[in-house]
Amino acid sequence: MSDNNKRQLEQQLWNIANTLRGKMDADEFRDYILGFIFYKYLSEKINLYANRILAEDGIKYLDLDEHTAEGRQYLDAIREEALASLGYFLLPSELFSEMARKGNATNQEEGASNFILDELTQVLKHIEQSTMGTESEDDFNKLFEDLDLTSTKLGRTEAAKNDLIAKVLGHLDRIDFKLEDSEADVLGDAYEYLIGQFASGAGKKAGEFYTPQEVSKVLAKLVTTGKTQLKSVYDPTCGSGSLLLRVAKEVKEVSKFYGQELNRTTYNLARMNMILHDVHFQQFDIRQDDTLEHPQHLDQQFEAIVANPPFSANWSASPLHLSDDRFSQYGKLAPASKADFAFVQHMVHHLAENGTMAVVLPHGVLFRGGAEGHIRQYLIEDRNYLDAVIGLPANIFYGTSIPTCILVLKKCREQADSVLFIDASQHFGREKTQNYLRPEDIEKLVATYRERRPEARYSHAASLAEIRENDFNLNIPRYVDTFEAEAAIDLPQLAAALAALETQMHDTDRVVADFCAELGIAKPF
Repeated sequence: MSDNNKRQLEQQLWNIANTLRGKMDADEFRDYILGFIFYKYLSEKINLYANRILAEDGIKYLDLDEHTAEGRQYLDAIREEALASLGYFLLPSELFSEMARKGNATNQEEGASNFILDELTQVLKHIEQSTMGTESEDDFNKLFEDLDLTSTKLGRTEAAKNDLIAKVLGHLDRIDFKLEDSEADVLGDAYEYLIGQFASGAGKKAGEFYTPQEVSKVLAKLVTTGKTQLKSVYDPTCGSGSLLLRVAKEVKEVSKFYGQELNRTTYNLARMNMILHDVHFQQFDIRQDDTLEHPQHLDQQFEAIVANPPFSANWSASPLHLSDDRFSQYGKLAPASKADFAFVQHMVHHLAENGTMAVVLPHGVLFRGGAEGHIRQYLIEDRNYLDAVIGLPANIFYGTSIPTCILVLKKCREQADSVLFIDASQHFGREKTQNYLRPEDIEKLVATYRERRPEARYSHAASLAEIRENDFNLNIPRYVDTFEAEAAIDLPQLAAALAALETQMHDTDRVVADFCAELGIAKPF
C-alpha cells in the first residue's frame, strides 16, 4: 500500500474516532474506537481463515447455517482449528460485518435502527469465553472490559447509545483493512497512528501508555545494534506495547515479547496491539501488576530490554526489598519518592549476559546524590555496566517538558574502558508546541553510538578514570563541552569605526544647522 493510501486510512479512522469526541474525554473514546477496530480485525481475520479452510468445499464462512447439523459440524471443525491457530473463535453471526449490518438495517414499519447493544455485549464476551481452557486464555481474558456499552457518555437513552454505536460500526465496516495482504502491516501502522494521536491530546495521562515514535525508534536501534534477530525483548513498563513492537521492526525476527504493565486499561491495549500486529498469542507474554512490587517474570533474562518508566514515580522502598535479588547486591534502595534507579536495577537483573538495555529517565539520575549516587557508582565502578549516556531534547514527551536522557547498559561491553556521552539536546525539530527528533537527528545519534565516534560539542568517550574524577557525576556538560567561543574583537578596528562615525555625525549636524539657518528656525541641538 502506498504512503498516500496509508495516510488516507489513518485519516478515515481518525475521523470515525472523532464521531465520539464530543461525548467523552480523549482517553475514554480511545478505548471505544480502538476496541471496535480490534473487534473488526478479529472478525476479518477469522473470516479469512475459515474461508481458506472451506475453499475446498466451495463454501463461504458467512454462508454456513448455524442452526443445521451440517452447519454445526463445519463450525465445530473450524472452532478447533481456529483456537489452535488464532487463539479465539467467532460464529458467522457474531462477525463485525453482521453486527454493523444489523445495527444499520432500517425497520421500515417503525422507522428505527435495529437495537444491537445487548447482542454486541454478548458477542464481545463470547470472544473472551471461546478461549477458556486453552493456551490463549490469559491473552484474551477480560480484553473488552473497557467497552462499556451501557455508559451514559454514549447517550442519555438506550436508543441514543445504540444509534451512536451503530453509526461507528457502520463507518468502520466500510473500511478495508487489507488483511489479505500479509506483506503490509497496514492496520498495525494505522493503529499506532491512532494511539499517537490520542496521546497527543491526553496530556499527562499520555505518559501512561505511549512513548513518542521517534524516541521508540532510537531505543529500538540502540538495543538491536549488531543483532539481526532476538530471542527475547522485554519492557517492564510496556504501556500499549508500541515500544516492544518497534524493536521488532529493527530485526528480522523476535522469538518472544515480554512485558508488564500496572494500568489495567493500558494492559488490555497492549494485548490488543500485539494481536493486531499479527503477533501469535504464543509469542507474547504480557502481564498486569506493579513491576517493582510484584514482578511477574521472575528469574528470566532477556536479550534486549527497553523502557520508558514513569519519571520519578513513588514506590514503597520497603527494607524487605534489600533481600530481593534485584536490589540486594547494591546495599541501598532508590528513594521512595524517586523510583528511577529501582527500575534500572530491575532491568539489570533481567538482562542477559549478551544483552543490551536502553531506558529513558529524567536528567536527575545523572547527578543526584545519596542512595542514587551510591547505586550509580556501583553500576559503573563495581560492575562496569554503563555503556552510554545520551541527552535528549526537552519537551519531546507528552505531558512533560523536562529534559530527559537515555542510559544504555550492557553486562559484557565491547568498549569496557570508556563510557560514551552524547549531547543530542540541541538537535530537534519543532511542531506547534512539541519538540521532536527528526530523521537526521536519529541517524546522527544512532551512528555516533554504534561507531563510538567523538565529535566536538556533541559526543565524547570518557574514561572510567575521568568519571571517577567527577565523583561518578554523569551530568553531560562535564564531558561534552558545548561552549562556543565568541569571535575575537579587533579593538583598533572598532575604535577607527567609532571615530569615523563620530566625524559623520558632526558633518550631518552642520548640514542640519545650515538648513535651519536658511529657514529661520532654531536648531534642534
